[in-house]
Amino acid sequence: MTDIQSVYPSIMENLALYQGWRRDIHRHPELGFEESRTAGIVEEKLNGFGGIESHCGIGSTGVVGVLRKGNGLRSIGLRADLDALPMHEENTFMHRSVYPGKFHGCGHDGHTVMLLAAAQYLAKFGRFDGTVYFIFQPAEEGMGGGHAMIQDGLFDRFPMNSVYGLHNAPTIAAGDFAVLPGPMLAAFEKFDITITGRGSHGAMPHQGIDPILVSAQLIQALQGIVSRSIDPVYSGVISVTRIHAGDTYNVIPEQVNLSGAIRYLESEIGETIRQRMVELVTSVSAASGAVGELRFHELGYPPLVNDSKCTEKAKSIAAQLVGGNRVVDDIDPIMGSDDFAYMLQEKPGCYVLIGNGIGSKGGCHVHHPLYDFNDEIIPYGAAFWSKLVESEMPSL
Repeated sequence: MTDIQSVYPSIMENLALYQGWRRDIHRHPELGFEESRTAGIVEEKLNGFGGIESHCGIGSTGVVGVLRKGNGLRSIGLRADLDALPMHEENTFMHRSVYPGKFHGCGHDGHTVMLLAAAQYLAKFGRFDGTVYFIFQPAEEGMGGGHAMIQDGLFDRFPMNSVYGLHNAPTIAAGDFAVLPGPMLAAFEKFDITITGRGSHGAMPHQGIDPILVSAQLIQALQGIVSRSIDPVYSGVISVTRIHAGDTYNVIPEQVNLSGAIRYLESEIGETIRQRMVELVTSVSAASGAVGELRFHELGYPPLVNDSKCTEKAKSIAAQLVGGNRVVDDIDPIMGSDDFAYMLQEKPGCYVLIGNGIGSKGGCHVHHPLYDFNDEIIPYGAAFWSKLVESEMPSL
């Protein structure tokens, strides 16, 4: 087990500095594809470390830092996300968000600073032979910033051999790690359903076709897809999360709009869910004389699938840092999603979880209005990145 204080003293000694960076970003959250201030901070820090080239505006507001040492041809990509969530923060500490309705409720502020801390260490002290690409990605929260960076030539301009991502997990003790080979996070696809009936007076429902009644029947029917059309050993989720209909108390509206998302770990399960949804939207609506239309959004997140060899490497690095007893490799797949999945479709790599802490410090789950990233794990994340680079591309 590595003593982070002795092996990475500069990282530990700079914790207060990194905490300041993180809390400044937390106070000034920016939503997807709007991260101009955050990207500017990243660019300024990278340029100040010495020896790192910075490339901005990739996939809109993404930043890539390039650090080369030696003559080695090996290369590795390390990814952090930049964006905040469109939600209100309920914390009262001094570094709470200054923008109502914008909040770093998923820890992307911490992810950004952990990668910046690693970049600073590797630029000054790193012992490796090859190229590191520090990828600061915009718009992870449902907007496909990872896909946008790829479309903008990420892997053509920066030809890395592998790519890794690191995300905090409040369900894991601070500084512990968790990895899983194969499917780790679910696909995420948004849908909209429109049910059109015939409006009528609320006292005369027989003169109309009630789309609200149809929508209630349809929501119930949709929940039967996973339980009756999917093999029970596989996972799937269908969530209707929004219902819009009507304007007043005594009028049955003509139309109901439903929205939600589906999640799955295997592509064939997604195909079955989509097919059955089309069938049910059409048939349940028609049974009452209404018309149902279903639309899936073009940009969905695919399942996130870790490469087995890269997962073993990540597990080994984490174990060297904190001890094998603090690295979990048999977690269940998670039905949440991350568009790092797009990068893993293009390159072998691994998505790693780092514990944010269980209990009073870092105990709230991500996307909770009282969540806050645990600054004490910044050295662990930065050390993981640094050791991964030095182990993957050892200097001769």
